[in-house]
Amino acid sequence: MKKGTSPALEVIVATHKMYVMPDDSLYQPLLVGSDFFLDQQKGITLPKHLAFDNTGINISSKNHNYSELTGLYWLWQNTVKKDTNPDSFYGLVHYRRFLSIKDKQSPLTKTELQNLLNLKYEIILPKKRNYYIENLYNHYAHTLHVGPLDRTREIIKEKYPDFLPEFDRLKTRRSAHMFNIFIFKKPLFEEYCEFPFGILLALESSLTKEELTRYDGFHARFFGRIS
Repeated sequence: MKKGTSPALEVIVATHKMYVMPDDSLYQPLLVGSDFFLDQQKGITLPKHLAFDNTGINISSKNHNYSELTGLYWLWQNTVKKDTNPDSFYGLVHYRRFLSIKDKQSPLTKTELQNLLNLKYEIILPKKRNYYIENLYNHYAHTLHVGPLDRTREIIKEKYPDFLPEFDRLKTRRSAHMFNIFIFKKPLFEEYCEFPFGILLALESSLTKEELTRYDGFHARFFGRIS
């Protein structure tokens, strides 16, 4: 992950378990929730190319709530902030979900990404996911506990009031770019990270210990869902 004068192209692959990873040099596999995994899997042989989100500046211990966002935070704090080249690109995908321009079986390659960037794109996103029966807010409420999302609105109203109308419009929409999958040019990557983490860390601070530990498993990862 050393950065020279040339722009970097790096996409982390967030994973919470051992899995077959793409061998393209674009990708850096990252074990998220490393604190928990390494404690539970003592003695396991780990791939040499695997990075860990419990190194450097990190929130790895929050993975049970933040899900893949502990990996995003790690990349932002330990790699992106140290890169002085504004033309670099960084991104996040998942061990089972990748960007692709050909078919669902072929992850985007570094060559394909470079071709897209030659067209002057600064943001690469997956196609929007459509919800035909309900809007985004109702879908969230029917799938997860809605209390933390409603609390998020209060935080946005207090910290980012100019964004509140857009947040309310977003809740009524029936499509969105989902799953925290993206590639951004470095300045946009940093701007993006500052916004949701500013909200989510404020949300965490506003919750009591009982509220933070109320949910288990799937429902506990609500910070990742809200983002």
